[in-house]
Amino acid sequence: MKKTSALIILLGLLIVSCKSDKSEKKGNSTDIDSGATKQWVDSLIYPEEVHFKSMRQVTFGGDNAEAYWSFDDKQIVFQSNNTNWGVECDQMFLMNADETFNNTVPPMVSTGLGRTTCAYFLPDNKHFVYGSTHLGGDECPPAPLRREGKYVWPIYDSYDIFVSDLEGNITAQLTDNPGYDAEATVSPKGDKIVFTSMRTGDLELFTMNIDGTNVKQVTHELGYDGGAFFSPDGTKLIFRSSRPKTEEEIKEYKDLLAEGLVMPTKMELYICNADGSDLRQLTNLGNANWSPFFHPSGEKILFSSNFEAERGFPFNLYMIDIDGKNLKRITHGETFDAFPVFSNDGKKLIFSSNRNNGGGHDTNLFIAEWQD
Repeated sequence: MKKTSALIILLGLLIVSCKSDKSEKKGNSTDIDSGATKQWVDSLIYPEEVHFKSMRQVTFGGDNAEAYWSFDDKQIVFQSNNTNWGVECDQMFLMNADETFNNTVPPMVSTGLGRTTCAYFLPDNKHFVYGSTHLGGDECPPAPLRREGKYVWPIYDSYDIFVSDLEGNITAQLTDNPGYDAEATVSPKGDKIVFTSMRTGDLELFTMNIDGTNVKQVTHELGYDGGAFFSPDGTKLIFRSSRPKTEEEIKEYKDLLAEGLVMPTKMELYICNADGSDLRQLTNLGNANWSPFFHPSGEKILFSSNFEAERGFPFNLYMIDIDGKNLKRITHGETFDAFPVFSNDGKKLIFSSNRNNGGGHDTNLFIAEWQD
């Protein structure tokens, strides 16, 4: 749930009003009320998106997100709930980095049981880790309803972290503690995994070796800490957090957590060393700042945010230095851009977007050539 499936985000988008600005620019068409995004006949790239040299659409339907490159950049594993692919909730799929899926179906590499989240390749390029609820039941666990008009994310206590080969065979179970264990990502150095766990009674970050040994707690403050990624050199972590401060916020957080829920409408980014030391808040923008990922230089963070939005969306991609300076907007959509992930060679960026969705609410994967 890095968390999280694009479907959950889109449900949140559908229940808030759109921005009232319906300005049009030459060569594009915007229909904010219908959910359609700006389109150009000859390009998927909006004119202001100067960091994208070229762009290719990968999927064409459903909600597709959490796409991560193999260490050799030849393959990508991602989650999708595309009903045309025979699934009822998020499952994991595998693709070659040069493939597209307009009229074809990629191979599913999860069990097809329960709900899955956050797959990430291991350094051998032959296995990946992911979170799954399948030990808690074959069926998809139900998505939660809004609580008193407020948007929430589920924290299923049946999530555990598994290792699978590329044929979908589970080869190891890395966690077996009661409660939520998910959101696992692997260090570029190939030696550590960071993940989110409820094992202390709160949603904290932990690290472990790639075989599941040597588990160490990274964060210790009340609040949801999740969606963590290592820096390119493996020495730092960037993550999102919703940390309640007032008595009212603390009570609300604890009450929701007792029901297996968190509220993601207010999140900021935090950065620390891989052992949890030198923790500091990176953003203080308001609204929801999430899905961070290190720029290949290790000196900047790419992330998704709706801090400029009036009524909940759009979400766009932004970049900020690791000292909190030089905030810059990267994408210029009218609905949803998130889950940015650089290839290991730093030349490409895969992300999820509502662009070019024909006015619907499908969230598809796009691969862009990146230029600084």
